[in-house]
Amino acid sequence: MGKVSNREKILTEGLKVVHAHGYAGASVRDIVQAAGVPQGSFTNHFTSKEAFGLEILDMYLCAGRASMAETLRNDALPPLQRLAAYIDNSKNRLNKDGMRNGCLFGNFTAEATDHSEPIRQRLVEIFAEVQGSVAYCLNAAVAAGELPDDFKVEEVAGFIVSSLQGANLLAKAERSPAPVERFRQVLFNQVLR
Repeated sequence: MGKVSNREKILTEGLKVVHAHGYAGASVRDIVQAAGVPQGSFTNHFTSKEAFGLEILDMYLCAGRASMAETLRNDALPPLQRLAAYIDNSKNRLNKDGMRNGCLFGNFTAEATDHSEPIRQRLVEIFAEVQGSVAYCLNAAVAAGELPDDFKVEEVAGFIVSSLQGANLLAKAERSPAPVERFRQVLFNQVLR
């Protein structure tokens, strides 16, 4: 095992700091302190805090992609079961810290999109990618006869992504998984039945 580079330390520890304190609330000093590296190390590796922010979004997306691959895009499982598993995965990930941190994408959307056009653009791309994976799963559900042929896949995929983000924000405020559980229940009992 090679030694972890300062850049990697800044990214992994910095992601935790930003997740816990918000993008605006996490100073470069907080980030380098958490990483245990000198302050100059940050500027050696990142042209700006914005550049760092874009990189941690992509790191967080990697975990999201792994979850989507094992759930939404996993053709070995029945489609609606995959969708349920994706929502449960998401809830369990948020619950690791007692729902305190919420979803990094939602947090960045709420606080960084007014200040950074590149971050706003990146979030739009990320949400489109997530919506694409949800649509892939819903299309599979139509093909498998789990949903009707005239099902509005794109509209419902968009609804699922925005509703799950809203439920995540409420879960963060309430420090409870209840909003996500309620969303899941209404989705399966009303929207997808």
